[in-house]
Amino acid sequence: MGTKGTKTRQQIVTKSLQLFSVKGYFNTSINDILESTQLTKGGLYGHFGSKEDIWKAVYAEAVRIWRGIVFRDVRSTSDPLERIEKTIENALRDYLGGNVFEGGCFFANMLVELSGQSASMSKQVLKGFVRFSRLFRSWLEEAERKGLVKKGLNFREIADFIVISINGAVTLYSASRDPAIWKETISQLKFFINQLKRHDPPGA
Repeated sequence: MGTKGTKTRQQIVTKSLQLFSVKGYFNTSINDILESTQLTKGGLYGHFGSKEDIWKAVYAEAVRIWRGIVFRDVRSTSDPLERIEKTIENALRDYLGGNVFEGGCFFANMLVELSGQSASMSKQVLKGFVRFSRLFRSWLEEAERKGLVKKGLNFREIADFIVISINGAVTLYSASRDPAIWKETISQLKFFINQLKRHDPPGA
């Protein structure tokens, strides 16, 4: 695909991301996309075969943006618990509080809208949340190997709780736009993680 074609495809994805974020997937029509991109139907379908194909490209773009924000300066952090705290901060302060997508959290909005409407699309979004939880779980297991956390913890439940807490803040913030919600969630999750730490020497 030439440079012009690449730019046109990116324009479709960018404009559609904004539309899906604000109006929702089902409330966004092909005509809405055509009007926003100033393309003809032929021009649009030259790049995407269907509205669902556009959504898949939009989802991939939203993930790329999300990852760039949420994992900023995270991988270089050697302490896995600090890594978790940094990821939580980035997700709540910079992604959610930064109002990256005009309609709020693209993924939470899509999961709610698509559930019961499109099994394949909602499953794709849900997989993202599951992967996020598994990443936290892997970091908790790393913390255990390094002797940083208490013994006998259920890492799967802890990781799920962190993701559920983040998503709870997403829902409340989307409805109220009150920064206190994500600020307090960061504070409480940091407190929670601190309770997991092993404060006695590993050899004790």
